[in-house]
Amino acid sequence: MKRYYKTLSLVALLSIGTFGCGDDFLNRPPQDSYVVDEWYQTDEQLELAVNPLYGGVWFDYQRSWLNIGDVMAGNFHKGDEDAFYTFSVNQATSGISDAYNSLWMAVAYSNSVIDNVKERAGGKVTEAAKNKALGEALVWKSMAYFYLVRGWGAVPIIESNSALITSGEANTVYRNRTEDVYEYIVRMLTYAADLLPTTNTAGRINKYAAYGLLAKVYLTRSGYTSAGNSGTRNQADLDKAKEYAGKVVNGSGLVLEPEYSNLFNINETKGNRNPENLISWHWISTANWGTQNAIQADLAVQTLTGFGDGWGTWSGPSVDLQQLFGEDATEIDASDRVNIDKRRKATMMMNNDYYADLNRDGKMLVDGPGVAPSPYEVDGKGLRVYWDAKGVFASPTGAWARKHIVGNKGDNDAEGGGPIDFMKTSLSTHILRLADIYLVYAEAILGNASTTGDGEALKAYNAVRRRAIPSHTDVTEISFDEIFDERRRELAYEGDNWFDFVRLYYYDEVKAVQKLSSQERGWYGGNAAAGGITLTSKSYTPSAGDFELPIPEVDILKNPNLTADPVAYDFSKLDF
Repeated sequence: MKRYYKTLSLVALLSIGTFGCGDDFLNRPPQDSYVVDEWYQTDEQLELAVNPLYGGVWFDYQRSWLNIGDVMAGNFHKGDEDAFYTFSVNQATSGISDAYNSLWMAVAYSNSVIDNVKERAGGKVTEAAKNKALGEALVWKSMAYFYLVRGWGAVPIIESNSALITSGEANTVYRNRTEDVYEYIVRMLTYAADLLPTTNTAGRINKYAAYGLLAKVYLTRSGYTSAGNSGTRNQADLDKAKEYAGKVVNGSGLVLEPEYSNLFNINETKGNRNPENLISWHWISTANWGTQNAIQADLAVQTLTGFGDGWGTWSGPSVDLQQLFGEDATEIDASDRVNIDKRRKATMMMNNDYYADLNRDGKMLVDGPGVAPSPYEVDGKGLRVYWDAKGVFASPTGAWARKHIVGNKGDNDAEGGGPIDFMKTSLSTHILRLADIYLVYAEAILGNASTTGDGEALKAYNAVRRRAIPSHTDVTEISFDEIFDERRRELAYEGDNWFDFVRLYYYDEVKAVQKLSSQERGWYGGNAAAGGITLTSKSYTPSAGDFELPIPEVDILKNPNLTADPVAYDFSKLDF
């Protein structure tokens, strides 16, 4: 799929065709070889029609996913000139327009599937197939709106792109109130959950995935009021978050994957289709651009992949995130690695870490900074991380990303990872996991209390901790801050933690700002072997406006109504 939609505005995206883009994670319909009226005639065709929603339409959002979700959250150091890291994003910031329009691409494609299933499904299509296709499309549309409302606040609610185009109002649409967008998402997900089966093909959305997302939406909405900063959360929404998260935690039969690092393995059984991963983007590396996962290229260190990409040498997990795991990068001996939390090593590489699953064929080039085959391992296979010149940090933070790293071709092929190339892997990107819902459950039960000893909340929280730290002793009371920090450790580098700050900001602006402004966003320099490593300390304080991203200028130029006050949405004739 070509990136022809890269520069499209929201107005242009409203007119997207039924099959506007999309290779997918399964077989897909041969593009340009059919017309819509000849499609939607069998159960298989309906499933194939939904497939692009599992990948291609999200590609440009994927490229900014970590910038929004992790750089802004203080997990991912990008330096003191990076707009996301320093809370200085504006309409011209690289990636903002692409991310925004990619989400509208997902809305538009979802709408096309919904319209066509309703209007064009042939007589041979079973009711179960219709319900499943509609349910999956509604969940994906809900996910797109969930990213939009948490990122940009008030946005237009669009039930049908074709109807809006026909009405001639596509370039005059107004934004709808934030509270109405949340209500719209809730109604979509509630309907989707009724339509979806309890089990589905591995990697596809089922009823419990919809329940999980619905729980997270209710939890987020619970703190929102149009006035803002109420200091408390709506108990009815908290109760709903608890109810739906409880359906997943106690009723789905799903359990946490015992080995945390497996969740991010390209192997189909270990990671890409692991049942803990409730909702995922599934990518495939092909000759076309936009069907693949490109994150490895941005995060991997030089020479690690063997394809000439790998630009992560000059960025890395923040000092603050390392400190949250109890690590100190300035202590560089093997004995200095704390590493009692398995998530640390699965999230970030630090000095003296060894990875048997990277450079496993011993073919990694060794002339790049910061990594080399270990001289201590047989035949030089595997990867041991070290700092150049016996202590000079090649990374500005003394660490590199580990999540989303497949490795070189040998590493990929050993896990059955399919095609791999320059800026291309087939690694799935997980955007809603069971452990996330465990922590949503605990937070919903905590609600407005300062601490809780509730057995269900403790059971969920302790399960997440115990998976990460086998020696964990179950706690008998937890606080908001403990859950918040646990979410950051569990979900770091998964494009999500910024939205935890947004959720907090909705009802406690002071605390959200304080948490962000107290983060260490600086970098290291010096030489541990000759005088020591020094920290250039930095912190940044967000303003109220930084908790909403700017609407791209191209959209505002084509539709000035997007700058007008949001309007109420009429739900009386809702048809999704």
